[in-house]
Amino acid sequence: MRETPEELDELQALLDASLSRSTDHLRSIVAEHTMTAEQLTQILTGMCTLALSTVTAKGEPRISGVDGHFLHGRWYFGTARGAAKARHLAARPAASVAHMRGEDLGVFTHGAVEVLNPEDGEAAADWPELLAYFKDFYGDQSEWDRDVFYYRLRPHWMTVYAPDVSKLIAG
Repeated sequence: MRETPEELDELQALLDASLSRSTDHLRSIVAEHTMTAEQLTQILTGMCTLALSTVTAKGEPRISGVDGHFLHGRWYFGTARGAAKARHLAARPAASVAHMRGEDLGVFTHGAVEVLNPEDGEAAADWPELLAYFKDFYGDQSEWDRDVFYYRLRPHWMTVYAPDVSKLIAG
């Protein structure tokens, strides 16, 4: 868990606000089967496969898989600089991600991405820390900065479905 108390508070406020403005149908499913921000950060460790949804220039949805890392209460992921999803996100930074573990866990997030290591321009202030994390996780590859765009999804909506939180925390 890398989150500060302030980041946990911000994540909890996002989870609460998102659920409160969800449809009655979604609330009827999730309200009694969710978890706290602290519990979520205990479970979302290491690499979590994400289904990433982007939109083409014609407004057509596209979904693909990416390695996701939940750090500081946000999703982080990367893709090759030449990938279609990189072009989609450059033109239209709105994105949605879903992380699911069978019927035990579903984390659904909508937001906008920011590039952490752009081709031209200044990298995000926390890029050195994040790059060190990625190199530690995946191994030090000399072309990381040049071959891959890394993104942070800044969420405006997030909800969690977890029918048995104790099972997830124990596992």
